[in-house]
Order: sequence, then C-alpha cells, then structure tokens
Amino acid sequence: MNVVIIGISGRVGSRLANELLQRGHKVTGIARDIGKVEPRAGVTLKQADATDPTALAPLLAGHDAVISASMFLSSNAASLISAVKDAGVPRLLVVGGAGSLEVAPGVQLIDTPEFPAIYKAEASAGRDFLNALRGESMLDWTFLSPSALFEPGERTGQFRIGADELLIDAAGKSHISMEDYAIALVDELETPQRPRRRFTVGY
Repeated sequence: MNVVIIGISGRVGSRLANELLQRGHKVTGIARDIGKVEPRAGVTLKQADATDPTALAPLLAGHDAVISASMFLSSNAASLISAVKDAGVPRLLVVGGAGSLEVAPGVQLIDTPEFPAIYKAEASAGRDFLNALRGESMLDWTFLSPSALFEPGERTGQFRIGADELLIDAAGKSHISMEDYAIALVDELETPQRPRRRFTVGY
C-alpha cells in the first residue's frame, strides 16, 4: 500500500514507518519540519501543516490510507477529515490516547483523580478528536488508543486487543511499547476489522 504518515518525525510516527517498510509498504511522511527526519529508501518526505486542509489534501491524494500520528494539541480533527475526504483517500487511522478509555462503566481515565495534570490538555484534545470522528458518517476511520504507559520498547508481537476499556495486566500495570503498538495499527491497516470504531492495545 501507499500510506501517508502525518507526524512521521515523532516517536510513534517513526516506529509506524519502520513497521510499514518492514512489511513492504511505501510511505509518504508529512511533518512541519522534515529536517528532523532521516531520509531512507521507501519514504518520501513532504513538509506541510496538517491543520491546513487546502495545503494537505493534494499531498494525500493517490494514497491508500492516511495515518495521523500528530499530537492532538497541534491537530484539528475537522481540518484533517476535510483534507482526507477532499483527497479521495478511503481510510484514516489515528494514533489515539489512553485518556478517553474507561476504567469503570462511564468513567474515563482522564476524569479520575489520579490522572496526571500535565497530560490533561493533550488527553482532553484527544477525546474531542475521537468524538469528532464518531460524528463522521462518510469517512472510514479507526482510532487506536494505547495503554496508559506508552513508551519506546521491544517489538514482541505479544499483546491483547480491547475495545473502550483500559487494559491492565496481571500485575496491575497498563502498558504497551510503541513498537508493538505499531504492529497492531498496521495489522488493522492491512486487515480492516474495526471500521468507524476505537480500539485499544496492551499487554
């Protein structure tokens, strides 16, 4: 497939590129500063502001899917949805956050007293982004939330898939490596099972 990664310069975007290239896909990487991205075979780099649909849409045209790996505070759901639809790209996959996952019926992680204040603005923007997608009936979108601890690590290929509830392991920890997260997202890209749905991945 020909896949766009918006935010390829970030930690998650770069690992998604690794996973896509390993599986033989072609990648177009979009970032505000492509100087931060090391050129490599199979990746075409384009500089653009993802919040400007007029500039973004022509760069997305002709691709099979768009993956958004940008921070939510620097993104705009309406602009991205508009650009993807205007470009005629059939699928949008979004790197989500854990804050909107439920820890109890009707209780999201972001709304618990223990949720770190430093992450609250980004998590709230991520929840708003998900709600905007849920109101979109035309575009084929998927939103993948990681577990609470989301850091670089090992590519094990061993993880669990969930829906809207935070996944916690037997030791009471909620975590996933960015490498295993990339596997789960690219699996969904290659074999779509969750159109217009959010899901989560964790150990």
